[in-house]
Amino acid sequence: MVTSTRPHLWHLTFLIMFPQVVETIYSPALPGIAQAFRVSSERAAQTLSVYFVAFAVGVALWGWLSDRIGRRPAMMLGLICYAAGAAMAMVANDFSVLLLARMVAAIGAAAGSVVVQTMLRDSYESTALARVFSVMGAALAVSPVFGLVSGGWLVSHFGHTGVFMALVLLATVLLVLTAIALPETRPENTSSVRFTELACRMARDGELRKNAMLVALLNTMLFSYYSLAPFLFGQLGWSATAFGWTGGLLALASLSGSLLNRKLLATGQSPERLVRDACTLALLSGVAAWSLQHSAWVLVPVTGVVVAYGIAIPNVLSQALRHYREQAGAAGALFGLSYYLLLGIMLGLAGMVQQLGLVLTVCALIAWLFSMARR
Repeated sequence: MVTSTRPHLWHLTFLIMFPQVVETIYSPALPGIAQAFRVSSERAAQTLSVYFVAFAVGVALWGWLSDRIGRRPAMMLGLICYAAGAAMAMVANDFSVLLLARMVAAIGAAAGSVVVQTMLRDSYESTALARVFSVMGAALAVSPVFGLVSGGWLVSHFGHTGVFMALVLLATVLLVLTAIALPETRPENTSSVRFTELACRMARDGELRKNAMLVALLNTMLFSYYSLAPFLFGQLGWSATAFGWTGGLLALASLSGSLLNRKLLATGQSPERLVRDACTLALLSGVAAWSLQHSAWVLVPVTGVVVAYGIAIPNVLSQALRHYREQAGAAGALFGLSYYLLLGIMLGLAGMVQQLGLVLTVCALIAWLFSMARR
């Protein structure tokens, strides 16, 4: 059942962009954090893997709460939680405290992912949902521009502390906007199925397991760039501001992928076919990135990976939970929990490897194999 009260798409767009914007703003600060807290680049990069493990916990929490107390209150509580974590990071003087602050912030940011996706599933169905996810994908394409460029500028002028100050301010602005303008979309017939019962049902769903793996792999390819590239370009003599501007190229690539996906859907291409083609493109781009990973030319194949991401992700997300509409919040929570836990583990491994091209190639190969098995 689709709700009659639909939130404004511009509002949901801001909210779904929030988790990616706040993470890409943080990316240029990684070398400065490593220096300020006297930790290695490998350990600094691990803050991303810790972040996404905590993000997975947040996805489960807010997805469950969105069914129990409503989508709107869950979103507001998530923004409050994020602001508290960013404020804690701003005053941290020990790396362990910083990690704890990042975990609190991650739990809060998760609301921007699972609650918004749940509200979209409340409001749209089938092909319309896939098209709306494509619009969201196009909006997410500009996130690296806002994140990396503003993050690079903030680091250059105010250091990593300035980044956390900006994040507190952003969360506060979104909280006020949500309190004023976001309607409730939870359907009256929302089922209160027990988590354990629903989890068992979803665990037996082979197609859902493949979708979770695909989402985790595609996001690992994207976020491994944000965690590893700052150190790679730092070794090449690039400043934080210069690295931040690479977000413009990635944004153009992601926007191109999202718009191409929308056009291909309109011509009747199936989501499954588009996912397979996107994974093939990611694999070819990953192999090229492996051969160029020690030079700035790695940006060329990375754009191919991002185009593939822009095509594949909307189709995977729009199809993943089509059989769980009456438990959209709880099902979205469990689905997100699974792929964000996988993402946290994969980014932890990527941080230890510290080879961007190798990470992209291995992830793309596994994603391609899973996409071929979707037939």
